[in-house]
Amino acid sequence: MIKSLLIANRGEIARRIIRTARDMGIRTIAVHSDVDADMPFVREADDAVCIGPALARESYLVQAKILDAAKATGAEAIHPGYGFLSENAEFAEAVEAAGIIWVGAPAHSIRAMGLKDAAKKLMVEAGVPVTPGYMGENQDPAHLKAEADRIGYPVLIKAVAGGGGKGMRKVDDSGQFADALLSCQREASASFGDDRVLIEKYILGPRHIEVQVFGDRHGNVVHLFERDCSLQRRHQKVIEEAPAPGMDAATRAAICEAAIKAAKAVDYVGAGTIEFIADASEGLRADRIWFMEMNTRLQVEHPVTEAITGQDLVEWQLRVASGEPLPLRQDQLSINGWAMEARLYAENPSTGFLPSTGPLTRLRLPENIRVDSGVEEGGEVSPYYDPMIAKLIVAAPNRTTAAAKLAEAAGTVEVWPVRTNAAFLARAAADPDFVAGHIDTGFIERHADRLVPATDPSAKVQQAAAKALLPADPLDPWKAIAGFRANAAPENRVAVEIAGHGHVVELDGAEPSGAICDVRDETLLFIDGEAWPINAPQADHAGGGGAVSDGALLAPMPGRVIAVEVTQGDKVIKGQKLLVLEAMKMEQAMLAPFDGVVAELQVRAGGQVSEGTVLARIEKEEG
Repeated sequence: MIKSLLIANRGEIARRIIRTARDMGIRTIAVHSDVDADMPFVREADDAVCIGPALARESYLVQAKILDAAKATGAEAIHPGYGFLSENAEFAEAVEAAGIIWVGAPAHSIRAMGLKDAAKKLMVEAGVPVTPGYMGENQDPAHLKAEADRIGYPVLIKAVAGGGGKGMRKVDDSGQFADALLSCQREASASFGDDRVLIEKYILGPRHIEVQVFGDRHGNVVHLFERDCSLQRRHQKVIEEAPAPGMDAATRAAICEAAIKAAKAVDYVGAGTIEFIADASEGLRADRIWFMEMNTRLQVEHPVTEAITGQDLVEWQLRVASGEPLPLRQDQLSINGWAMEARLYAENPSTGFLPSTGPLTRLRLPENIRVDSGVEEGGEVSPYYDPMIAKLIVAAPNRTTAAAKLAEAAGTVEVWPVRTNAAFLARAAADPDFVAGHIDTGFIERHADRLVPATDPSAKVQQAAAKALLPADPLDPWKAIAGFRANAAPENRVAVEIAGHGHVVELDGAEPSGAICDVRDETLLFIDGEAWPINAPQADHAGGGGAVSDGALLAPMPGRVIAVEVTQGDKVIKGQKLLVLEAMKMEQAMLAPFDGVVAELQVRAGGQVSEGTVLARIEKEEG
């Protein structure tokens, strides 16, 4: 068995690996950037080495620095986690060339599955069904458009070297193709250093189903059943579950058999995931499920598989890397109950899910479920890395109970001043269509109006806020905000300020809901996953400001300006793209709010901006 393990990753997955390694008596070594020096995973490791500045390309992606750290600390093995170098064949080879055990897929397997076009060709040869599309070498835009026209719209443009939802664009008609291709290639180049793409037929009403596979060095390969990851936003998974709803035994047997074929075709060793796309318009059927890609690493959503099988997949990884056979045979594995995982992100649903970075002055996560998190209260969500705060994982005897448990857990999250998607997750898990299993990858977009919380406080929030500001001692009416009137019956109306806006609330007789706490100089109401600053109204309260109405465009997030498509003095029309911001490898186009003229342009391509920075100002033309 491995005695010492360096973890070439950070945050939540580093803590996850440390936890299992400690239970197995394995010494752990963390590597970290300078801004991560105070992160929990660094403290929890037995040893730690700083490997460079905040930018991943200067720290977590520098192979030589990680190898030097392993040699200096006497690490016997390296676990790459997920992301960063986890699917880098050259790094896997460099680790083994240095005489260090690689806790991951063999380099030849990573290469075989690393490029989506080559992987699909290999799967065809192995008898695994693949989605119709174009996987050729000709990357001329005109040729790619012709292929898309031939396949028939809608199509999906995908980066050949892509992953994690990056470098993917859905195109609904021929006229959109050129712009979508350019945007996809730009993101692919920035994320993976490779702008080549392939084109797939876009499946209407698709389900995203994946199978967990595991191989060892003795020729054994097993599956640990399927997961459903259909609830996605911008091709990124939001809620995952196992098993897949609506999966019958025959279809499960077919898809898992296909996954085993795929793994054996590349002599797979370690943890891997075979991802499939299913046309579920007539229910899940074996002849309507196609191979998409293989992730040659541990997945973010692996906890739901652990929950239904009772197995520790990180322990399996470490045992297989040590040369042991798989812990269990296929006939010893079974599904028990139902599990769901929700990804709690630092993002603001009301601004289109833009990242929200900053200090975690308040961070309270559910205590009665499994929570995998990389941060803690008093820490910070950095702009340099993925904005995931935690994974909320629930297990239950059946799907309905699991969904209810997840909705309740998400609703108890308390985070401030960073914004989160907790309320969105709670609504999604409680949505009647989700609970009924009526899901596909378009679920979130289709139901956005009822999943994304309103920017204005609901009646429930107003009631909770008003009741929270009533006097603690009912015998002291002078403390009341409203209600006490000399020589008159009490009035059941309370004035309250919520998020800077005044409201007059007529109290009902229900018990107050939500949680109230003081965070530094603010009183906060946490309710159903949302956070609302509340106050007694001020005498000079004027209602608070909101959207800018003078044509000024403010940066909705901190980031880098990657494109400026207008100049000062240009005439523009409402909805015209003016410039593009990028943060955490996500692009956000800034559009003209109305017809007019670019009166001011404050930024240039390549510049960094802070949230709230004035980027440009549009003036309406007179007359």
